[in-house]
Amino acid sequence: MAAVREAGVTATRRAKARLGVLLAAPAMALMALFFLFPLVSAGYFSLTSWNGVVPQAPFVGLRNFVEMLTDGQVWHALANNAIWIVIGTAAPLVIGLLLAVLLWSGARGVLAYRLAFFLPYVLPQVVIGIAWTWIYDPVYGWVNKVLNAIGLDALARGWLGEPDTALFAVLATAIWATFGFAVVIFLAALQNVDLDLVDAARIDGANALQRLVHVVLPQIMPVFLMVTTVILVGGFSVFDIVFIMTGGGPGNATEVLGTYAFENAFTLNRVGYGTALALMVTLLSLPFVIILNRMQRRHVQEKAG
Repeated sequence: MAAVREAGVTATRRAKARLGVLLAAPAMALMALFFLFPLVSAGYFSLTSWNGVVPQAPFVGLRNFVEMLTDGQVWHALANNAIWIVIGTAAPLVIGLLLAVLLWSGARGVLAYRLAFFLPYVLPQVVIGIAWTWIYDPVYGWVNKVLNAIGLDALARGWLGEPDTALFAVLATAIWATFGFAVVIFLAALQNVDLDLVDAARIDGANALQRLVHVVLPQIMPVFLMVTTVILVGGFSVFDIVFIMTGGGPGNATEVLGTYAFENAFTLNRVGYGTALALMVTLLSLPFVIILNRMQRRHVQEKAG
């Protein structure tokens, strides 16, 4: 009798397993079509010196990756990416968290603020880039007009035309376009914060910053890490906003790995080298993504008890 029951349980498990495979098959097929196949293709072309024209791509092995090590432009672009990742990740997180806590604490018109902050995030990057190019215009842009109006005309300049300011001007635009995403996600996460713990900390004499750091933030840490991952990966793969506003210039002042890969692949017809650069962006971001995901999973497990 026990053997019959065991056989029945095994058959049920196998049926569930087959059903699971059947249900997951469409998603796996789409993943193979739109992720694995392009990734494998990119891996192949990164090992060639294909110019995008000839039918047969000459195989050169790891020569493209070796060239990167001695290509000064790669290191310059990587340094710009590093600046972008550090400032472009920290600023939206800090601004987004502070604004979310402010709205969560009882500010009026929360829905209006949420829409206002989130709107830039859903705007096309082309629109944002063009609009902010006008804003930074040295003659007609309102940045210089405001500086002139308040007597700081010495600070007025061609923000996108000078190597010292171009990268940070574009970065400021990206931060403006991103922090609204953090506000909305953090605000949603704050709805699940245990207010009794916050009140207890207040009674114990903790100030607002201490309550935020030691009571509120740990409770929303999985969401905080998820937002960090999304913004950080965007810093590694940044391309569109830089390409639209400066094209990597002036000179190469705002060149990042994404624009340099595009330039090699589609301007210089060095598709193999451009693909290798694009792959390097992916490889550089993977360790950070894995670490943040593991931290997020650990916090979720700790929170679940």
